[in-house]
Amino acid sequence: MRLKLVTATSMLALCLFTAAESAEINQDGADAVKETLTKLLPDDLAKSGFITVNPAGTRYEIIYDLAKLLTKGDPATFTINGLTPFSTFATPLDNGLWNIDGNDTFNVSGHFKDLDQKQTNFTYSIASIVYSGVFDPAISYLRSGTFAVKDVKVASKSEAEEVHASIASMDQKLSSTDTAGGNGRIDFVGSASMSGFVEQVSGLQMPPLEIRASSINVDAKVNGLPAKQIREMIFFMLDHLDEKELSAENTEKIKAIAKEAFPLLTLFSETIGVNDLTVTNEMGKGGAKAFGYNLAIDGPSDAMRFGFGMNAQEISLDTPLMPPKYAPFMPTNFDFQLAVPSLDFASFGDALMKLDVNDGAPEKAGEEMAKKLFRDGRVAIDFPKISAKSQVYDVDMTGRMEGRVDTQKDYSMEATILARDLDKTIAAVQELAKTDPDLNQVSFGIMMVKGFAKTDPDGRSRWDVSISRDGSVAVNGQQIKGPDGPDQDQGLEPDEEQEPDQGQDAVPAPQQQP
Repeated sequence: MRLKLVTATSMLALCLFTAAESAEINQDGADAVKETLTKLLPDDLAKSGFITVNPAGTRYEIIYDLAKLLTKGDPATFTINGLTPFSTFATPLDNGLWNIDGNDTFNVSGHFKDLDQKQTNFTYSIASIVYSGVFDPAISYLRSGTFAVKDVKVASKSEAEEVHASIASMDQKLSSTDTAGGNGRIDFVGSASMSGFVEQVSGLQMPPLEIRASSINVDAKVNGLPAKQIREMIFFMLDHLDEKELSAENTEKIKAIAKEAFPLLTLFSETIGVNDLTVTNEMGKGGAKAFGYNLAIDGPSDAMRFGFGMNAQEISLDTPLMPPKYAPFMPTNFDFQLAVPSLDFASFGDALMKLDVNDGAPEKAGEEMAKKLFRDGRVAIDFPKISAKSQVYDVDMTGRMEGRVDTQKDYSMEATILARDLDKTIAAVQELAKTDPDLNQVSFGIMMVKGFAKTDPDGRSRWDVSISRDGSVAVNGQQIKGPDGPDQDQGLEPDEEQEPDQGQDAVPAPQQQP
C-alpha cells in the first residue's frame, strides 16, 4: 500500500483536469469539463460515452460508466458483471481549485482467460467508498483529501489456485503546504490505516496459507516536490507517446522541463507498521506482535542520504520443523537499519541533462549516470543499528563499510559489537553440543572471540573491529592479522604464496578489563 494512491474512483476523475472556472454551473460548463477529461484519451475511448458530465445544483456530477469500455471485448475471454456507473462531484472554487467528493459502492464478478485459455473466476466488492478533497488543476493532483473504504472482499479461483482476501476498513489522509522559499514546490504529508486484514491462498502446488494482521499503519512525507513540472513531463510524454524518435526541439524541451524539476525532492520518508501479524500453514504458525519497515531519502542534492530498515518484536514460531532444543536460539526481536550517505544526485542530474534520449545504447548511458551518484567511485554503507535478541543471546552492532563501485578488494570497515550475557550463550551452545557434537566448534569459536572482548560498564562484552584497506584486522586495538602481502592480489599459485610473517596472526589475548 502506498499513500500516493487514492481510490481509483477519484483519480479517474481528477488526473486530466487542466482548468477550473467558478462560473455559473450550466450545461456549457459541463461540456467543457467533459472535453477537459477526454481530450488526452484516444478517440475511440473519448467517443465511447463512458464519461458524462451534468450540472447538479452548485456542482458538476461526473458519471463514469466503465461498462461501455468493455463493449468491444470478447465475452469468452473476459466478462464482468455488476459494473454499474459511479459518480464524482466537482465544485469549482473562486481560487481556481476544485472541491471533489463521492460516495459509492462496488460489487462485481466475472472471469478471464490467460494465454493458455485457463479460466479464472473473480469477485470484488467494497461496501462503502467515501472521499472528499481539494484538487489543484495546476498540478493535476490533490492538495488535501480524506478517503474511507469499508468491508473490502476479493476472491479469485482457477484450476491451480484459489485466493480470498478481506479488509474491514481503510482510511487515508493527505495534506500539503507550499515549500518554504516560494519556489513553487510542495510538501505533502499522508497517513493511512487498515484494520482486519486477512488473506487465504491455496492451490494444487501449495498447501493452504493464511496471513492475518489486526492493523497496518502507514505514514509518509515528501518535501520539495516539483509537482507542476512533473505534471508537465507526464503530459509531454502522453503527447509524444506515438513518436519513435523525438525531434531536436522536443528533446531540448523535455530536458528543460526536467532540469527545472531537479532535484525531484528534498525529503521522502515512509514508515509502515504491521500489528499482530500471523502466518499459518500446514507446517505451523509464525508471526510477530509488531513488524516495521522504514525508508528515507533526505539531504542536499549533492549529498543525499538513503536509509532503509526493518524491525520486529515478540516474534513467535510454532512448527514441528523447529526441534524444541533449538527454539531458544530463535530470535524474539530484531532490528536492521542501513544507510548510504553522500549520494550525488546533483551530478546525476547534470549527466541526465547531457543524455541523448535517442541514443541506441541506454544501458551504457545508465551505467555512466549511476557512477555519478558516488564521488570518485567510492561508496559507503552505514549500519546505525543491527540487533537480535533471543532467550540465550542479545547482540547489537553498529558500523560503517567503505569501498569502491568498480572492485571488491579495496574496502575497509569499522564496527562495534556488543553482547550481553555471553556466558549464557556459551552455556546454551555447549548444552546443545551434547546431542550435536558439531557445535563444539561453535562453542570453541565463541570462547576464542570472548578472549578479545572488553567489558563495558553495563556488563556487556565489547569488540571494536577495524578492517583496513590493506587487509589488516584489529580488534579492540590489538592486531590479529597483518596487511595483505603484494602477492595476494596477483593471482599467484598456491606453491608461490609466501608464508605469513612471524607474529602476523595473533593468538587471542586474555579478556581485558575496562
